[in-house]
Amino acid sequence: MKITATTWTATLVILLAQMTAYGAPPSKLKIAVSYPSSASSAPLDGRMLLLISTNNKSEPRFQIRDGVRTQQIFGMDVNGLSSNRTVVFDNQILGYPRNSLSDIPPGEYWVQALLHKYETFHRADGHIVKLPMDQGEGQHWNRSPGNLYSMPKKIKFDPIQDEIINITLDQVIPPIAPPDDTKYIKHIKIKSELLSKFWGRPMHLGAAILLPEGFDEHPEARYPLIINHGHFPYTFGGFRETPPDPNLKPVHSDRFNMPGYNKIVQQHAYDMYKQWTGPDMPRFIIIEIQHANQYYDDSYAVNSQNLGPYGDAIMHELVPHIEKKFRGLEKGWARFTYGGSTGGWEALAVQIFYPDDFNGCFAACPDPIDFRAYTVVDIYEDENAYYDKGPWSQTPRPGQRNYLGEVSTTLGQINQLELVLGTHSRSGSQWDIWEAVYSPVGDDGYPKRLWDKSTGKIDKDVANFGKRISTCDISLSVIGKS
Repeated sequence: MKITATTWTATLVILLAQMTAYGAPPSKLKIAVSYPSSASSAPLDGRMLLLISTNNKSEPRFQIRDGVRTQQIFGMDVNGLSSNRTVVFDNQILGYPRNSLSDIPPGEYWVQALLHKYETFHRADGHIVKLPMDQGEGQHWNRSPGNLYSMPKKIKFDPIQDEIINITLDQVIPPIAPPDDTKYIKHIKIKSELLSKFWGRPMHLGAAILLPEGFDEHPEARYPLIINHGHFPYTFGGFRETPPDPNLKPVHSDRFNMPGYNKIVQQHAYDMYKQWTGPDMPRFIIIEIQHANQYYDDSYAVNSQNLGPYGDAIMHELVPHIEKKFRGLEKGWARFTYGGSTGGWEALAVQIFYPDDFNGCFAACPDPIDFRAYTVVDIYEDENAYYDKGPWSQTPRPGQRNYLGEVSTTLGQINQLELVLGTHSRSGSQWDIWEAVYSPVGDDGYPKRLWDKSTGKIDKDVANFGKRISTCDISLSVIGKS
């Protein structure tokens, strides 16, 4: 076929038109968020979040997650926001998984806004920082008491329309009722002098305590102590004094690809109760620690520059208090620690950092103990966390896989969600708490970034600082000295 200049010109015009169609024009639509004076008489600091969902199966704030099933979220910092001002979301505000309002297709959506409130802390190291204080929920922005939010609102969304959609934060998340004590499960909360001094305000530690059979009947008995490390417990988990609910509707677990997982959980909890109270079970105390903080649902049970002396506070304030109150033996040989995932890392860490205070630990599937395998990143050798790079190509690093090994999200996507949820490591999520625990304090008082949150470029100075708390590096150091 003969190709003429006219044909080439026509083809080029078509290609350019197609490229323009695929690249969304800047959004003219804006969403303005405010709150009434009845919600707060004082200006508020925090992270304003805009949530957009394709359905109303639940509130949009409960539909944000890692992976392809997530709904849309945008976020921005607000400082000194008063009730007579509005916060405007436009196409310049970063979102997840779509980067901008311009990237959202026209259609009908359920929209909600939420203000995750921050408190100002005057720390003992001289830094003044604004962070979300845990309110008994285990550091979860979407259900933290005191946060302001709006009811979901169905809107017709068209990015090219030049209009403003107004949202009012007229709801407040209510306080969480404390759990009830039972014969076997008790709950305590103490003020930590060490943490209060560091944070410049009263700080507390708590625990859910499982007492042995016969505790009340044998007031002279003293018991060994087992510490179960892990994520924030509202109460002691995996222990149920009544048989499983026969009317419980079975729920499929996507994580384990298991039908009726909730029924299995109830059955195991009831089995634990029967074993615990049976004649063949050794008698000891188990505790689950509540140490949710400004960065996460637990502190990793160690001292760190950004979180303060949580390790010492747990071991020198909380544990002695529990052992005195509940007749523990108060000896290192009579203590054991265990945990899985985050709890696995913590069990190893406290055994290493407080070797005379424990007689052993059991660590299951711990978080990274060797930062040469920071999940799929070698923070000492790799230049970029998000991509495995070669001379001609780069491949995104996986962030999560399912039971078949299929990648559901990348490391870059997970960190983008964290960045949308909060700047300065304030997302309350996994990679940000590692940064808070392992990194030094930055000049601004917040954790120094291990890598650029947008690009993934690793800061080698911060990476090498992490060796001081890497359980593998510490263990090798101790072995070498001995």
